[in-house]
Amino acid sequence: MKANVGSVDRMIRFVLGIALLGLFFLEGNIKYVGILGVVLIATAFIRFCPLYVPFRINTTKK
Repeated sequence: MKANVGSVDRMIRFVLGIALLGLFFLEGNIKYVGILGVVLIATAFIRFCPLYVPFRINTTKK
């Protein structure tokens, strides 16, 4: 796996991931959307997004 998530992208993913994780503690079906926060945080830490590969997106500096 070659890193394809840059530093600005990582920060945005981390902040949105934390916000979505906050939804997990709410009542109703919206709490299941909060699980997506885990995915965003994980991709921020490993610096690789599998959805970027087919679209050939790379936000790292070259």
